[in-house]
Amino acid sequence: MAAERTHSLPDQIARFARAKEEKNERYLNIDSVYDGAGLKGKRMLVTGGNRGLGLKIVQQAVADGAHVVVVGRKSSDELDALGSSVTVITGVDMCDDAAVKALPDRVGAPVDYVINNAGYFPGTAEGETLASMDFPEQLKQIDVCAVGPLRVSSALYNAGKVSKDGGKIIIVTSQAGSADWRFTQCPEGGNYGHHMSRAACNIGGVLLALELKKAGVPVVLLHPGFNRTEMTAKYSHIWDIEGAVESSVGAKRVLYECLRCGMEQTAKFINCEDGLEIPW
Repeated sequence: MAAERTHSLPDQIARFARAKEEKNERYLNIDSVYDGAGLKGKRMLVTGGNRGLGLKIVQQAVADGAHVVVVGRKSSDELDALGSSVTVITGVDMCDDAAVKALPDRVGAPVDYVINNAGYFPGTAEGETLASMDFPEQLKQIDVCAVGPLRVSSALYNAGKVSKDGGKIIIVTSQAGSADWRFTQCPEGGNYGHHMSRAACNIGGVLLALELKKAGVPVVLLHPGFNRTEMTAKYSHIWDIEGAVESSVGAKRVLYECLRCGMEQTAKFINCEDGLEIPW
């Protein structure tokens, strides 16, 4: 039955419980399937790679032999410690048209992977309702999370910086962008900016995938899963029952999907926890 499934479960607790019941090693132990050998010698660009999940993706890719170009507003001690395996391009805000337009000239050779990881989730987004709307922050979330990946991807593609030999564009998004799953995960509504930004991100990714289909460039949207980060610390009381993992594990989940995806997966919205699709 598990082999015949195409879509993931919206209920996070039920999803994790089913994985344990079925002893799903893909879900419970990514090391049982992860092999990063395919990254050796590859060039990868990661936005927002100076901390959190993005940093772990960079560190794992470097450990697997890739050269990573990290793009963002600033570097970090952890990035600097990676030495010549990483090229850090600073001073680039995902909302800054001019900075992103100038990015290709700073990237160097074409990259095999473009991983749009940078995101934005302000504290005011939590608990947002009709009685406490923050429209400027909603627009900023949409600008960073939805328009940002299009800025970066279009700038790189138009400049010939996405490798013509199997180059891939990856968008790290969130299950929060699934309208279908709101009925289960968010039955009372609210948190408008966060959910709208991810839904906008997803439709942007689909349209990008359709446009680049003739060029043979896959565009895949990935939900990285529930990670134990500083941002999710307020949910630490449900980490265990919902299967939250360390960011190092989340990074391998993301890279596992990056390695296996191709034109068959283009325009798909995939849950990195179990490799199954998330409905729109």
